Amino acid sequence: MTKSRSFASAITAVVLSLLTLGAVPSAQATPIRYYAVLDGASENPPNASSGQGTALVIYDSVLHTLSLDVTFSGLTGNVTAAHIHCCIASPGNVGVATTTPTFPGFPAGVTSGAYNNTFDLNKAASFNAAFLAANGGTAAGAEAALALGLAEGRAYLNIHTTLFQAVKSAAS
Repeated sequence: MTKSRSFASAITAVVLSLLTLGAVPSAQATPIRYYAVLDGASENPPNASSGQGTALVIYDSVLHTLSLDVTFSGLTGNVTAAHIHCCIASPGNVGVATTTPTFPGFPAGVTSGAYNNTFDLNKAASFNAAFLAANGGTAAGAEAALALGLAEGRAYLNIHTTLFQAVKSAAS
């Protein structure tokens, strides 16, 4: 049985809109694939960026990994940071769940690029310290919260730029 999952998302200057491909985990815990189209109109709050792109986020509950495959172009400012925010329903804004200030190795100072990385969710270093603390202080608690946020559409991937700076929140 397959069922679509949504990944609410935002990118400052390029945003992930809600589109998903994937299956609900079966007894074998099939990895869940979240697909998003990036554009400024889907940002939280929306902006006038001409940027666009795509993101594929794969969560694997057996391997405890989160894989990202992101491409973006046409940003109206240079990239300053990228991460995943979680866990509040849109149009709310919330703190950063993943590494801060940015994903390790994410292209900075550019208006287009690509990023591919797999995070080991068994490691506390894969999460923002504030998100970790707010979810039991363990990587397992943070993973569970992030997985639920993704499944319920209460997480978003955000690329911040020099033109569209980060929105401040208590947890970031």
